[in-house]
Amino acid sequence: MGEQITESGIGNGISLIIFAGIVSRGPSGVRSLIAAFINLQTSSGMITAIVGILAIIAVFLAIIAGVVYVQEAERRIPVQYAKRVVGRKLYGGQSTNIPLKVNMAGVIPIIFAMSFMMFPSTIIGFVGASSENRIVKFFTSWPDKISFSVISALLVMIFTFFYTVVQFNPIELSNNIKKKGGFIPGIRPGKPTSDYISSVLNRITWFGAIFLAVVLVFPTLIGKITGISGVWFAGSGVLILVNVALELVKQLESQMLMRHYKGFLD
Repeated sequence: MGEQITESGIGNGISLIIFAGIVSRGPSGVRSLIAAFINLQTSSGMITAIVGILAIIAVFLAIIAGVVYVQEAERRIPVQYAKRVVGRKLYGGQSTNIPLKVNMAGVIPIIFAMSFMMFPSTIIGFVGASSENRIVKFFTSWPDKISFSVISALLVMIFTFFYTVVQFNPIELSNNIKKKGGFIPGIRPGKPTSDYISSVLNRITWFGAIFLAVVLVFPTLIGKITGISGVWFAGSGVLILVNVALELVKQLESQMLMRHYKGFLD
């Protein structure tokens, strides 16, 4: 089904299915949040409960703003094309840039990391092991522990770099620029250009990887501090929702422009 959605040209099919699954948990998530508020009010008082709920909402809004900002952020490397004569026509002499996105990997690192971390629990569910087993108890309660969040954050950073390296090839880009008579001002064509692009890409990927790790872990820490955890709009869920929504809007915008209609946001 995911492949069929992708072929239809309305976004990444797998991401859209995950998007729908997260949205479908919204009503039950709101009920859980209300129940957590009532429990916190009973145990710690009204003020503590209100502060806890406001903290969760503030984190939710901050993550949305941060995801939109980082997802749209890019580092532009200037490229100058030399003038050349072909027949009687003059080509080149133009200035352009290479846009390198800060979060080039998108939501894939989050999906990979969480799939890896939840794999033992999934296997236990299929096997149907006894809940009294020590290993079963450990993996059942592990998602609520700090060690789970720390390892998840590290995996997100590793997968971010891995996916970026697989997706983007600085050497191929450098060769294409050289073939077209282009160069980066102050950088020699060839290997120096690819090395420069790689260094810039590594720096911005570090920022993107750390951001993804913080988005994944921070809501969990806030939940532990306030006593409200397990809400449906955890960092990974918000990241996937916003990221997929942005990509879907861009896909719809491009499809409408190709058919000579006004843009989706006009």
